[in-house]
Amino acid sequence: MSQPWLPPEGVTRASEIITVSAGMFKGGEFRCPAADALKARGYRTSAPVRRRRERLEHFALGPFMAACDARSRPSGTPPRISDATVHDGLRTWSDHGLKAYEAAFPADPDRPLREVPEPWTYRYRPPGPDSRNAREYRFTVWGRCLASADGAYRELRLPVHRLNGDLPPDGFTAAVCLVLAEGTPGPPPEHVRIVEFALLDGRTRELFTGSREQALARYREHGPDALADVLDGQEYRPGSACGGCPYLSVCPALRTASGLLGIEAPDRPRRTWSVTNGRNYRSCPARDHMRRLRLPTADSVERGVTAERGRALHAYLANRHGRGSPRPCPVEVSEEWVPDGFDLPERERTLGALLLRRHAAVCPLRCVGDASDVRTEPRVVRHDTAANVVVIAAPDLLYRDVGSWVWRETKTSATDRRSNRPLLELYPQLALAVVLIARGDLGGTPPRARIELEVLRPSGADLETIDPFDGANRTAAEDVVRAMVADWHKDDLYAAAPGRACERCEVTHWCSASPAAGTAA
Repeated sequence: MSQPWLPPEGVTRASEIITVSAGMFKGGEFRCPAADALKARGYRTSAPVRRRRERLEHFALGPFMAACDARSRPSGTPPRISDATVHDGLRTWSDHGLKAYEAAFPADPDRPLREVPEPWTYRYRPPGPDSRNAREYRFTVWGRCLASADGAYRELRLPVHRLNGDLPPDGFTAAVCLVLAEGTPGPPPEHVRIVEFALLDGRTRELFTGSREQALARYREHGPDALADVLDGQEYRPGSACGGCPYLSVCPALRTASGLLGIEAPDRPRRTWSVTNGRNYRSCPARDHMRRLRLPTADSVERGVTAERGRALHAYLANRHGRGSPRPCPVEVSEEWVPDGFDLPERERTLGALLLRRHAAVCPLRCVGDASDVRTEPRVVRHDTAANVVVIAAPDLLYRDVGSWVWRETKTSATDRRSNRPLLELYPQLALAVVLIARGDLGGTPPRARIELEVLRPSGADLETIDPFDGANRTAAEDVVRAMVADWHKDDLYAAAPGRACERCEVTHWCSASPAAGTAA
């Protein structure tokens, strides 16, 4: 039996109108189910905090949508624009996307469509008492809304960066079907169509086409259960969604860690940060910004064979370590070890099998008692209130050794060469781990708490242990973390820093400052 839905302390309901945007039905790692439920139900924090806004536009599809609005806007109508500055990379991407959109949807004289001035909204008023105490339910959609002159045909075009093999959830399509079939303004249509289009290459994918009755049937089949999942969501999912969440101050799942980054500037815009962000920023501020916008990357860089082999190895180990009762990994590894979704050449498959055999000698599951002692690829999220930054870390593995948590990072190498650089500088995620454990942020008992670096090489496995309570280690770790964060934290514009790094930058296609700009993405 499910638990009754309860809001956290510190929020009040400001409206009896439940408003659900279609995007809430998509879910995924970038959304927080509990925050979506609170927003849809009309809850506000009791003491709203004014947030300082970023100078740059951080909504990657915003400039594209504004350009489409301007193209279809009647003469004399003032444009709807954001007062945020658009980064050079985002401007380049938006211009590219607009051209792709125009190519994907040329004017059709046999069936002319026009952009509707106001997106459709579905409204429903319960005839009697409602279990959620709602006076009205509203469903909204976002995208390019078009209709025939007589309103008999409606089409919603959903912009995405690029199409992948995963279709949106059935509940999402069902909710959009309901809005197109029953939403206002405008007369009820006879036929509706929902189509995704990719700004990267103009490819399209039809999600639904059919009569109004068929659209309503689609909602009846998939919509009610999906709506209940959205409105009754109780999972707080700390992570990237915390950056813009209005419920951060009352979230029962997000722990605070004031001073974690060693910076005092609570009046700065709230941001999220990870070591990966830090590496990208150190390479080039524009690269970090464009990666945060999730602009399409060059597959030749992002999906290179070495990187893919590393990801495949991590996926294999995560699956082994997180499966049922924990057992140490065996020495015997099949040559067909590669997880689904990865396509490695024979040489990389053979090397990967060898590295996995080396892992067996240092597998951390030799030290654990049961599944409660293992956390596979967990997200460790803390709000540094002194810097107003939500810090996100993702250890490869956390395991408990006699009550003490051990942070294990696993790296792979195709060679037996070793670097002379200090480990905390070479792998800054270890430095963040040192700071977190030394502060006691992971809980557990301290005597055996430690950080382990496992490097799998053809000749064997190196296992380095770092004591987070050693004064020299903690000082070095704090210096590494502060150095990665300081410039980024005060940067508002993320200017490009062209140089040698451009040659291996996965978003250089969108950067006009790069000498490699304009190459295929």
